[in-house]
Amino acid sequence: MLDFKEFSFGATSAIITGIAVIVGLSNTINAKVNIITALLIIAIADNISDSFGIHVHQECQRENAHEVTRITIFNFISRVIIVLVFILIILLAPMTIGVILSIIFSIVILVILSYYISKKQKIKPFKAILHHLIIAIIVIVASYVLRGIIPDLIKMIKIS
Repeated sequence: MLDFKEFSFGATSAIITGIAVIVGLSNTINAKVNIITALLIIAIADNISDSFGIHVHQECQRENAHEVTRITIFNFISRVIIVLVFILIILLAPMTIGVILSIIFSIVILVILSYYISKKQKIKPFKAILHHLIIAIIVIVASYVLRGIIPDLIKMIKIS
């Protein structure tokens, strides 16, 4: 039976990283190309890195080998699926609408995951949802602020 622990890390990691890339690069020249390229790198390189890190961590915890492999695979798959949804949104929608839809998609998935995790842990869903949404909002705001600051910093120190 599928358990949320099998894909919760991958989904939340892809959401947080993906939305940071989308917001952070959304005002660049060739934003769609830049965002899709960055998301594909996340889907492959960062995903392999995180999946391998989880795999090694669980091996260190002396988890069952079958369970470690299963969680690693589901982590990888969940990240790829989330990133592919982001790519579709960015490809099919105008940039501003794509960013908004990506944020909405992120929030919906985080709320659903938070709800099910809270129910499994027998804690109040509102508290878990709020906690996870605050983290997402911090990432979105930080990415938005950085996208404005970084080009100015580069111009100041004359790096091209």
